[in-house]
Amino acid sequence: MTNGYDEAKAQRNVLEKLGEKIPGYRGFQDRELRRDVDRLLREHLASELGRLKSALRDRTRSYTDAGKIGALNGFDRLDRQLDGLSQAVRFSDYGASGLFDPVKIGEAELQRLYEFDLSVVEDLAQLEAGIAAVPAPGAEDPAPALDHLQQEVRVLDDRWKQRKQVIGTAVQGGQSA
Repeated sequence: MTNGYDEAKAQRNVLEKLGEKIPGYRGFQDRELRRDVDRLLREHLASELGRLKSALRDRTRSYTDAGKIGALNGFDRLDRQLDGLSQAVRFSDYGASGLFDPVKIGEAELQRLYEFDLSVVEDLAQLEAGIAAVPAPGAEDPAPALDHLQQEVRVLDDRWKQRKQVIGTAVQGGQSA
């Protein structure tokens, strides 16, 4: 994952670049750009979770088609967990977090935040592999694999809740600089 803020900043149009020359406007513009990048990241993560839910539903459908109705409870619980995590990611309160306040946040603090976000992307890749590894109907009991996936989603949900603390640490580091 690259630094989305730097990429977005490089893609500014002429009018936006002109606005950088106005005293006080640049800080406002940078905060708005950070908000946009954060929103895009959260939308990307939420859409990835939606894609994982779709893959899980395909696997669930194969169990339904095979008449393995007893296994569906685990699939349903995992589906609800993924939905809850997707909603938490999509609707996280980022505006009041302080990251976008007129504080000079250093590269080290931003790097920690980007590393956190990258780790969430990597966790989603692990979830995808786990969903793909759920045994096919008739092969073996899917309950252990589903239980493991549910635990992974709980851990990821807890980590996402910690993002606010990571942002707070970045802001505090920026204020002390």
